[in-house]
Amino acid sequence: MKKWVLFLAGLLLAVGVNAYAADQEKDTILGKWLTAKGKSIVEVYHCGDAYCGKIVWLKEPLNKEGKDKVDDKNPDESLRTRKLIGLEILKGLQFKGPNKWGGGKIYDPDKGKTYKCKAWMEEGNLKFRGYIGFSLLGRTTTWTRK
Repeated sequence: MKKWVLFLAGLLLAVGVNAYAADQEKDTILGKWLTAKGKSIVEVYHCGDAYCGKIVWLKEPLNKEGKDKVDDKNPDESLRTRKLIGLEILKGLQFKGPNKWGGGKIYDPDKGKTYKCKAWMEEGNLKFRGYIGFSLLGRTTTWTRK
């Protein structure tokens, strides 16, 4: 009987450690990331059971008139006055398994377009693939931790 109790206790401990490790791994995406070309910093955070991200810094935050840059390329005219700093550009990204996130959407304010996206970590960098339809037809970008 004692052997079974010890076996079950060991099994529960192993399952708990694995669950803890998985929780830690899925959160490696959290934090501030310098986007490709160093134009902005996006902070990735929890939003419910998913991950979202917003712009928290711009290399050039002001337009030619000296005013805050806004989402002027947005296809929805009512959203074109939103400031880029604070703009949520990543929504609904889900942890899909070791080193993989998917099922989210990413918005490109330079083009005013929203894409499906998936992400993964590679050599300490966060890689995003934005696409329309399926990921074969898309573009990959690399963000570095800030």
